[in-house]
Amino acid sequence: MTVSRWERGLLQPSAEHFIQLGNMGNKGEAWFFWEKAGIRASKMADALSGSSRARRPLDVPPLERASAGAMAVDLDKMPEIVGLPFLKGTIASHGEMGDKRMNLRTFPATEVMGAPAPWCPNPSYTSLLRVKGHSMEPLIRDGDIVAIDSFQTDRSDLYGKVVIAANEQRGLCVSRLCRYENLDILEGENRQHDPVVLNKASGWRIVGRVLWWISAAP
Repeated sequence: MTVSRWERGLLQPSAEHFIQLGNMGNKGEAWFFWEKAGIRASKMADALSGSSRARRPLDVPPLERASAGAMAVDLDKMPEIVGLPFLKGTIASHGEMGDKRMNLRTFPATEVMGAPAPWCPNPSYTSLLRVKGHSMEPLIRDGDIVAIDSFQTDRSDLYGKVVIAANEQRGLCVSRLCRYENLDILEGENRQHDPVVLNKASGWRIVGRVLWWISAAP
């Protein structure tokens, strides 16, 4: 009967049960359940490695450096290039429905894009997704590609920053995290869209910080 109540949404499993469910799944499924139990990947990495900058090796092909322009470029003096996975999925802005996979580790990667290492403080936790919707315009436009650092999820460090939040009904959403008195609010740049209160009752949580984005030329 307990499992039946879980399936019908009448009851939530305990943290202990979420951990046990995660232990039974594969890598992507495991983190989905573990995060439900309140375990954050960033804190786990700190505990296991002793460093907030621990890097896992990326299984990507070698990236060739392009040389363009009239001036000669000393490629040996250029910063290291890291390969970032371009995930098959969509992040919505306010008023749109985003991908409902709550954990970025469960997304398949379709391409790899190179970026300078200084742009990615946590390269092993950085990935790319496309945005749909207009609530973050003119800052981030419909169709832009955003770089997401899923290591950075602590709210106290993200006030005023552009973040990715997740909700089981609305999916992934790009927004700006703001603090008003005792309330954490997710706001769009376009004030025609209603803000969202970020708390346990609303079901929203932070899954990463937006580091930078790429816009197509008009």
